Amino acid sequence: MRFMQSTCERRRNDGWGRTTLRTATALLLLAPSALYAQHEGHDMSAMTEKPMVRFGAGVPMNRFASGTSWIPDAVSLPSQSWKSGDWHLMAHGYGFLQFDHQSGPRGAVQLGSLNWGMLMASRPLGSGALQLRTMLSVDAATVGGTGYPLLLQTGETYNGVAIHDRQHPHDAFMEVAALYDHPITRDMALELYVAPSGEPALGPPAFMHRPSSVDDLAAPLGHHWQDASHVSFGVATAGLVWNRLKIEASAFNGREPDQNRWNFDFAPLQSYSARVTANPTANWSLTAGFGFIKSPETSDAGHSMHRALTAVQYGRTLSADRQFAASVIWGGMSHSDHDGVLHSLLAEAEVADEERGSVFARAEFVQKTSDDLVLPKSTPEGTFDLGSVSIGGVRTLSRTARTNLGLGARFSVNLVGGALESTYGGKVTGGVMVFLRLRPRRSAPMMDAH
Repeated sequence: MRFMQSTCERRRNDGWGRTTLRTATALLLLAPSALYAQHEGHDMSAMTEKPMVRFGAGVPMNRFASGTSWIPDAVSLPSQSWKSGDWHLMAHGYGFLQFDHQSGPRGAVQLGSLNWGMLMASRPLGSGALQLRTMLSVDAATVGGTGYPLLLQTGETYNGVAIHDRQHPHDAFMEVAALYDHPITRDMALELYVAPSGEPALGPPAFMHRPSSVDDLAAPLGHHWQDASHVSFGVATAGLVWNRLKIEASAFNGREPDQNRWNFDFAPLQSYSARVTANPTANWSLTAGFGFIKSPETSDAGHSMHRALTAVQYGRTLSADRQFAASVIWGGMSHSDHDGVLHSLLAEAEVADEERGSVFARAEFVQKTSDDLVLPKSTPEGTFDLGSVSIGGVRTLSRTARTNLGLGARFSVNLVGGALESTYGGKVTGGVMVFLRLRPRRSAPMMDAH
């Protein structure tokens, strides 16, 4: 397939690959995941006849999201699982084939594919449990080096130029990691996570791993304020778990990935973070984290940043095939070369129906600088308050025992200040994405807990 751009797009985009729905489908079937739908008070392994590895301190396996982050116990992510000897294997992932149209002078049109897949293998080891993970993507081939059009989005560079009004592609090796859980007492466990590519203990689960946004293919505009460190090339994390509470700390490589998306960008582990997460009931997950990120940008290696985050996630099962999830996330970021804190605030929710489809919505406020947005020199320098509202949904087209295929659309409206009106063609901009989505069918019924 050829990728199309509107003539109003001003950047050159090299190296765009060809894509087919078969590419996304193959990735989805080969890639896998970590989240098995077990629920407190119900033995899901007995229901599916697939006994699973348990973690210390009574932590259910479906609580894990990206890295070592947690989601509410009462909801799950779509996955498939099976046994192979002592190993319990899980597959998780999404493939999208999308048409993306973003309006205005900085908009663009593109036909492409967003995709990722995850494989997780767990087994008992000694008195604890070992979990091996890999998460893969071919975004770089299917949406190109600068990624897909998304107005007001910023972050990372391509050919020495900061990417703006586009979401960069993810790296091929999004996660390659090992997690070991060792019980100390009946109610306490030590958790160790080591990853050549992985996620430090800093923010909430990455957007593609949150039940409140899993069917929304677009990254939040505050992605680099909240959860962009989910691909870090070098992470070591240690944590203590008391069933519903976890305290953890990480040392990691804070440098952003370069434009070569097919390799590992190793660097010293000179960044650090700490996070506290609590799941007080099956329906809630609360987290707060802080981190120092040394020289995140290769093009501006002399500057570092601090990032602070808080997040509240809520989840509830509505019926055997339906669940509701919502998240509110605040992220604050301060640069060594910028006075004050840049804030971001996100609220999102999704109702997922395995048989009929899903509906989702997101509202955001984020502060970005003229350098972030790569504004013309004629635009006054400073910090700009940006807002965005998006809604969308997916209609299930077909289901098999292991897959779910749907047709969806996403509509967004963005609000910019008067100083940006000439750059973006008005105070209100927007975009639409129409897509086919393929993902695993949930391997076990969802159930609520109170």
